[in-house]
Amino acid sequence: MTGTAGFIGFHLAQLLLDEGFEVCGYDGMTDYYDVNLKRRRHQMLLQNARFAAHEGMLEDNDRLSRIADDFKPQVLVHLAAQAGVRYSLENPRAYIDSNVVGTFNVMEVARRHEVEHLLMASTSSVYGANEEMPFTETEKADTQLTIYAATKKANEAMGHSYAHLWNLPVTMFRFFTVYGPWGRPDMALYKFVEGILEDRPIDIYNNGDMWRDFTFVTDLVRGIRLLIDAPPVKPESADAIEPGDSLSPAGPFRVVNIGNSDKVRLLDFVEAIETSLGKQAIRNYMPMQMGDVPATWADASLLQRLTGYKPQTDYRDGVAQFVTWYRDYYGK
Repeated sequence: MTGTAGFIGFHLAQLLLDEGFEVCGYDGMTDYYDVNLKRRRHQMLLQNARFAAHEGMLEDNDRLSRIADDFKPQVLVHLAAQAGVRYSLENPRAYIDSNVVGTFNVMEVARRHEVEHLLMASTSSVYGANEEMPFTETEKADTQLTIYAATKKANEAMGHSYAHLWNLPVTMFRFFTVYGPWGRPDMALYKFVEGILEDRPIDIYNNGDMWRDFTFVTDLVRGIRLLIDAPPVKPESADAIEPGDSLSPAGPFRVVNIGNSDKVRLLDFVEAIETSLGKQAIRNYMPMQMGDVPATWADASLLQRLTGYKPQTDYRDGVAQFVTWYRDYYGK
């Protein structure tokens, strides 16, 4: 698994270890945000003897290949990436290096080892300028608004080609605004909690007229875990694909949304944070940020059809769990 020191990777690795899997973790430990937070996540995972941690960049194909050759993976979950929509405006090259070149290296590892299933992270950002909601996997997604989203859409295209060329089962999952304990410091929830506790104004974009499908991290990784056991199979013909399924007629490839299927107003999310903290925010209303979208909302019915699972953590409960973790971790 790549990205095991990351927010989502840490939670997924923990879940897999709890279920008895042996997990080989690979992470670049870049300084995009606090490396100490990443190291702490790995330290916790290393308390389990079935977890191995390796540091290296995705672009370092020799190192990535050596580690994979030693481990001989049966399933490969690719979560590592240069994340962050806003940072992609400042440093777009980092996204090409990590998300395109690095993902190609991961796919080559999966091809050489003929893994049973390659699962790779995409994002709701690939829906870009699409306005019809909830977003479904079968609708066209050709209007990405940031280089981050464009690299993730490129990953989907790359994954499809490998599924077709090498009969490699590939599932791409599109995340929707993931949040929860051990979250990234660049994410809105983290910045809002930190700002409110330190009596600093919090920036609220588009004057608060924003809607998001907030997905709690443990719901997300449960969805990924169940998808591991549902590898796509190339259909006998296009007619064999059920309506609403994103299964490709050209190979064992599928795209799956993982979201709460409920859009929440950003100002309601902020109010939930204020309630959990017992403290009001100083609100700094701002215009829409370049590359951002006013709303996201997932149709996660395909995930439920494939796995029988539906994410359902209420955002108020999820926010409260994050606040409890944050206060404990930072002693605030």
